[in-house]
Parts: sequence; C-alpha cells; structure tokens
Amino acid sequence: MQRVNNRSACFYTDDDYLCYLDWLKEYSEISHCQIHSYVLMTNHVHLLLTPESKASVGNLMRRLGQRYVQYINRTYKRSGTLWEGRFKSCITNEEDYVLGCYRYIELNPVRADMVSHPAEYRWSSYRANAQGESNELIVPQYLYSRLGTDASARMRRYRELFRHHIDPGLVGDIRQATNGNYALGSERFKDEIELAVGRRVRRGVSGRPKKKVED
Repeated sequence: MQRVNNRSACFYTDDDYLCYLDWLKEYSEISHCQIHSYVLMTNHVHLLLTPESKASVGNLMRRLGQRYVQYINRTYKRSGTLWEGRFKSCITNEEDYVLGCYRYIELNPVRADMVSHPAEYRWSSYRANAQGESNELIVPQYLYSRLGTDASARMRRYRELFRHHIDPGLVGDIRQATNGNYALGSERFKDEIELAVGRRVRRGVSGRPKKKVED
C-alpha cells in the first residue's frame, strides 16, 4: 500500500489512472513482480503481488513512484514529494489470507461508499479476476488458479467470495500487518517467516517488559 502525503489526491483524471497502470505493467515486468490484484483509489494504491527476488518489490515501487511523481509535477505544475514516505507491505502465502487480500483490495471502493459493487469501479482488477475482462497486467496467483478447473469455474467461484462482506477481523489483520510490515497468517506461518528472515515479523507486546522476580 502506498498513500499520498496528507491524504491528498494523486489521481485527478482518467489519463492519470491510465498512465499509472501502464507504468505499473512496465516496471512490474522489469522488476520481476507478478501483479495479481490492485485498486487505485483517489489518494492511495493497493497491490497484491508476487516478487521474484528480495529486491523486486522495492525496485518496482521506487521506479513507479518516481516516474509517477515526475508526471504529476509536470502535468499539474507542482513540485516536491507526493507519497507519504516508503510504501507499506506485508507478506502472506496462506490460502485464507491470500484470497482475503484479493477481496480486501477490490472491495476498497465499496467500503469507501464510492460504489455499491466492486464491478462498478473501473480502476481495480475485479472485472479481470471475476468477470474475465481483458487485462494484460493481471497474472493469476496460484491459490486463485486453484478455485476451479477452468477460467469460467474460477471466476464463478471468485464471484461467490464477494457475496458477503469481508470479516471485520480479517480487515483489521490485513491493515495491522500492512502498516506494521508484519507477516499475515497463522502463528505457525509467522514462526516460519521469522526463522527465514531472522527478525520479528509480528506485533510485539505493548508496554515495558516485566521485571524478573528473584526468590
């Protein structure tokens, strides 16, 4: 997720959205990231992606961010930064959470009361993932591919996931993990990621550590 400074707008016209998506495709290929889901809101962006290497996501967001800032500054006669610092992210690879991220991202316009159904919002991947609309940017994630034996079955099963509102607890988990750059998943998954990366990837306990009591 990447947000604009002071929650200002970063997309003003259709051309702005189209330029961002064109450059997202270009730099995702250069940086070796597969894009599975996205939504472009007026003042922030959400992406669900799979990087090929440790540096892939950083390379993608740096190149894309710089290119888009240059475009906005030139087009709207402004100067200075646009984004609110570095992008925020979380890692997950578990079925419930990956598909939950798909839903979380594409339901953003519904939660924001911009539309009543995700298909009504032009600047997301929902129409591609759920309705088969042509979109060269989107690469189906492995767990999405397992939803059915063919494209029609996968899209039908995917649409069924949107029949009900996403659980508020899952929404909270995704937001907390993303804002804190934590792992998103079960405790076992978090243990595995911590072992792999050599650092804590879950929220710590607030407050000072308790003093040991000696006998």
